[in-house]
Order: sequence, then C-alpha cells, then structure tokens
Amino acid sequence: MKISPVEDLFSVINDTAIILQEELSITFLEALAETGENIFQNSILQEDLSELTEKRLKKSYESLQLNSHTAEEIRKSFQLAILKGMKESAQPNHQMTPDAVGLLVGYLVNKFVTKSTYRLFDPAVGTGNLLTTVMNQQLEKEIDGMGIDIDDLLIKLAYVNANLQQHPVELFNQDSLEPLFIELADAVVSDLPVGFYPNDVRANDFQLKSEKGHSYAHHLFIEQSLNYTKPGGYLFFIIPNGLFESEEAPKLHQYLKETAYIQGILQLPLSMFRQQNAAKSILILQKKGEDVKAPKQVLLVNLPSLSNGVQVESILSKIDVWMAENK
Repeated sequence: MKISPVEDLFSVINDTAIILQEELSITFLEALAETGENIFQNSILQEDLSELTEKRLKKSYESLQLNSHTAEEIRKSFQLAILKGMKESAQPNHQMTPDAVGLLVGYLVNKFVTKSTYRLFDPAVGTGNLLTTVMNQQLEKEIDGMGIDIDDLLIKLAYVNANLQQHPVELFNQDSLEPLFIELADAVVSDLPVGFYPNDVRANDFQLKSEKGHSYAHHLFIEQSLNYTKPGGYLFFIIPNGLFESEEAPKLHQYLKETAYIQGILQLPLSMFRQQNAAKSILILQKKGEDVKAPKQVLLVNLPSLSNGVQVESILSKIDVWMAENK
C-alpha cells in the first residue's frame, strides 16, 4: 500500500522526535520543536547525544526530501505530530483549530482580502497552525505573517512550523493583551481564547473591561485586534456561539457598533462539537475607515456538515452571490 507524502513526512518527524524525547528526557512536544529545528537547519543541533542516537537521527533525516513536499503537506504532517503531543500533555490551552475550520477561514480571507500583498496577524497564534493554513491558501498573494503567544513552547513550535513551510512570519512570545510593538495588520485571523483574563490592572486600559471581577479575555482580544488593524481591514474570529448572549454582550455590541461593521456570521455545524455549549461560529468584521461602508445585509449562514460536499458547494455559491451584491 502506497503511503501518502504527509504520512511519509510524519513518520520521520515522529520517529526522530521520539528518539530525542528519550535521549534528552523531555516531552514529545519539546522534542518535536528540537527535531523540526534540526530538519530546518539541516544539521543535528543538540549536544551530548550518544553516537548511536546521532547515527539514528542522521539516517532518518537523510531519508527526508523536504523540497519535494508542498507547504501544505509539511503543515499537515507537523500538525499530526503536534496533535499526538497534545494528547499526551493535555494542557487546556493547547487546543488546535480543526483543519476544516482553518480551511474555511482561509477561503473567506481569500474572498474578502483582495490586496495582492498584505500583513496577516494572529494574536493567539499557538503553534501557528491556523495562520499557516490560511497563508497556504492565498495563492498568488504575498503575505507577511505576525503571531503572538504567551506560551513559549507553542511559539517555538510556531517558529519551526513557519520555517519548515518557508513562510515569512514574525513571532513574539508575550501576553497578547499587553501593548504590542508591531505594524498594523491588513487582516486578522484568530481562534479566540475563551475565558477570563487574570490581569485586572491591564484590563482597565480596555473599553471592554468588566465593571466587576475579571474581564472576558475573548472580548479583550477582539478590542486588541481592532486596535492593531488598519482602517478598512478585515478580522476573522472563531467565536463561541454565545458571544452576544453573555451579560457583557451589550457593551461588546456597542463597541463593535462604534469601531467596525459586522460583515458576516457563519455558524459552524453542531456535529463538529461534542457538546452543544462548545459550538462555535466564524465572525467577520471590517474596521471602520474612510470609504468603508456597512454591507447592505449581514452574511448569515448556518453551515451544513463540512463533509457534505453538495450542501457546502451550495453555501459557497451563496457566499459568492452575497459578495457580488455587497462589494
């Protein structure tokens, strides 16, 4: 049975990560960052490895023809390895956006952002999977990526991920809700971290701060993203379905009314989520600016199961019609 290029690449990444994990007594995810860096630098960077380990690694790396793989094949194989590592570590902040959702966000970015060169920002970049999924779909466009994450292991994985796929991405390891020293983005993509932001002093600088107790991190991420987006820029957020139903929702409504136009809300199929209260949607915003007008009507879509090709095609053609009427 012929194995696919993704499986072929995954097996080398996985095997070499296991070798480093055992030899260095580190977690699989840490070993994954190490082996990814070796592959990118085309050399074994770890010191004090046994001779046998070096030989085994060298043999595996030499079987690899990275140039014969597309960026998307590299992303998928690296993603499989990360998912394996996340199952082992099972940290709540180590969650990955499902591939089907990433591809859909990429499709929407391609439709809305028509510039041939632009800056794309993910303020909760994690391992860089959503950012690079979107970048891989913007064919014929030159994109500079930017990503921020507070988790140093995730940002290291994002760095290796982007390097292996040869994407120009700037990455910053910091609290995304602190002041940022970045250029304004033309577009933002983010799977919003949902929960409470523990730093009440910093939250005070935001319009969307809560009057009592901790503020919602996901609300602050929306405000922070808009602050670092150019006028007229687009933002694509993966949001909890109950975003506009919480007690803080009226304030969010008012804030969005002042700063942005809601272009669309696409509700993801409930079948994608184990529990209904974990269900999500994609929110599309456009930051207000000169010559930026509200759409005649907001694009509201209930997505069918993404495995139902015929229904998905029908929805995509509806989106095309909406685009033609509202652009």
